Amino acid sequence: MMFKIDDYVLNLQTGQMGKVIGYGHEIINNVYTTTLRVLVDETLNSSKRLLVLEDIIPTWSLMS
Repeated sequence: MMFKIDDYVLNLQTGQMGKVIGYGHEIINNVYTTTLRVLVDETLNSSKRLLVLEDIIPTWSLMS
């Protein structure tokens, strides 16, 4: 499934939620793979920060 920019997604492995901000590419096992870039809110030691995660698309699910 391809997500649209600004879609909200859920990582099925970690439970993190975030907003799609773009796409990237990575070579995994000698295969050129499209990746998803997600802006995730993280709380660490009571201070909020934003992280950009890049991961393979099947790891993410559209939030309804």
